[in-house]
Amino acid sequence: MLTSKQKSYLRSLAQTEPALFQIGKEGLSDNLLSGISDYLKANELVKVSVLKSCDTSINEIEIDVCSTCKCELVQCIGRTLIFYRRSKEHKIVLP
Repeated sequence: MLTSKQKSYLRSLAQTEPALFQIGKEGLSDNLLSGISDYLKANELVKVSVLKSCDTSINEIEIDVCSTCKCELVQCIGRTLIFYRRSKEHKIVLP
């Protein structure tokens, strides 16, 4: 579980990064979830955007990604989601 200070730090890191994954009208697929999981394994922090054409609600996407990828939601602003999962190498040092 992340503290508010840790979430604030992760938000500041993700602010300058572009959204690397987009969820469109197809919704969440197994390929997309495995891509997010692989990216989290390598980099610990990922930014995902949900397009307006997506029929799935943002809350359902949050729950599905967190449960499937075993990560934590850092922030949800509008249609942009930021997820974090600590890796064994600890690339991001949390305060």
